[in-house]
This record gives sequence, C-alpha cells and structure tokens, in this order.
Amino acid sequence: MSDMQSAARTFFTSTTFAVAGASSDPSKFGHKIFAWYLAHDLHAVPVNPTCSSIAVRRKEFDTVASPLKLKDPRNTGLSVITPPPITAQLLREAKQAGIKAVWLQPGSFTDKELDYAIKEFPGAAVGGYAKGTVGGEGWCVLVDGDTAMSAAAKEQSREEKL
Repeated sequence: MSDMQSAARTFFTSTTFAVAGASSDPSKFGHKIFAWYLAHDLHAVPVNPTCSSIAVRRKEFDTVASPLKLKDPRNTGLSVITPPPITAQLLREAKQAGIKAVWLQPGSFTDKELDYAIKEFPGAAVGGYAKGTVGGEGWCVLVDGDTAMSAAAKEQSREEKL
C-alpha cells in the first residue's frame, strides 16, 4: 500500500468536504468535483471568494470565501482545484484553520505546493503521481475517489469491530 493510498483513505474519513474552486460552470473541474461529492451523498461546501453561491445539479449552494470560514474545519477534507499560486494561499489558510486533510487535484500545484501539503498535512495530503492512482493525470477525486472512499469505509468498519 502506498503512502498516497493511505492519505486518500484518511482524506475520506472526513465528515465534510470543502471544494476550493467550486463553480457553477459545468465545463470546469471545480463544478464536476463538487457534483461528484453530491452524487456520493457526501456533505460538501463550495469555497469560492468571487461569488456568494454556486448552482450545481439545479440547486444553489452558499459558498464560503476561505477555508478559514468553514464551520467545522477539523472534520473537513479540502479538495483543491485552483491555480498553484492560489493553492499555496489556500493551503496556508487550511493549515491555520485546522483542516485535517487535503486533496490537490491535477493542475492545482507545482512541486512546491505538493511538498508543502505533504509536510504540513502529514499522512493526509493527496496529490501528484505517486503509486496507486489509476489515472494518467495523477491523483484525482473523479478517478480515484471511489476506491479511496471504499477503502476508508472498510477500514472504519474493521476498527468499529475491534
């Protein structure tokens, strides 16, 4: 089992998932990823400082401007779908807020942001091309999320039986 697979399982132990870069535009990955969480019946919160709400699946969702504004950051996993300079700021805010896990989507980071995430969210930062991803673009919620979520549920079930 790779460290990234373990981090992906940890990510899915969160009770809330914030999506930085969430968008109303169906052609954008911020929209697709937010919709993925909704389709999996996961509690998701859009993070977008440029608008007060987004529309996904014909429903409006109020946004928060920053990870610092999340109601329960310690139980939140943050999916990041932003350009690297914005990702760097989001990661600093996520750390300050007490977010426990981050998932950096392909295109949202350079080595600098990924290294920071791995250092500051030990065992709970997902991103890059490490072993375990099934996609050619690197670790992506849309591609690897189902497997990681299933593994997290199995692990949690085993722990509850102990």
